[in-house]
Amino acid sequence: MRFFTSLGIIFYATVLIIIGAGLIVYSLNIFQPQQIGDFLVYLQSGLNTRLIVGLSGLLLILISFSFAQLILGRFQSEKTIAFTTPSGEVTVALTAVEDLIRRITSLLPEIRELRPDVIAGKKGIMVALKVILKSEANIPELTARLQELTKSKIQSALGIEEQINIRIHIAKIVTSEEKDKKRKSQVETSDLQSGLPYSGYGRL
Repeated sequence: MRFFTSLGIIFYATVLIIIGAGLIVYSLNIFQPQQIGDFLVYLQSGLNTRLIVGLSGLLLILISFSFAQLILGRFQSEKTIAFTTPSGEVTVALTAVEDLIRRITSLLPEIRELRPDVIAGKKGIMVALKVILKSEANIPELTARLQELTKSKIQSALGIEEQINIRIHIAKIVTSEEKDKKRKSQVETSDLQSGLPYSGYGRL
């Protein structure tokens, strides 16, 4: 699959390079318009040349359609997790798995915010967690618990035994001082608004 995807990218890049080179040559006036016209007339002069041009155009259309379908199909498959049951095939959207992981925040009070990103590939399920912690959190212990809990949640919900790789990034640690400053700022803003003259009156 990766070979055909790379081949498709090379194909599209080659076509675009040829078109770009043709435009550059035209802008530099290397070939006169009469020469270009003579070449186009030559392509239409015989049955064989017209047949070759027509088949080349048809081949380009078929190749472009095939590669586009292949690449789009691969992108679509990477957005879901598929597994087979005795009754048929089941696909689960990765967004549903991400929502499941977000609920872990309520189980771990040390976590203030959790942002998951799930990718399904041939090597298994890759989970990237961006976490905002509270100051009282023990990072080594908490991350180990979070990884095990996330892995068990995915396995129990989907019932799959594929490899699950969980990577955690601690984006921020919120301290108690920051909480107090934020709370104080909110209180001062509220007091300032309530102390303004005529603040309770609207515009007529």
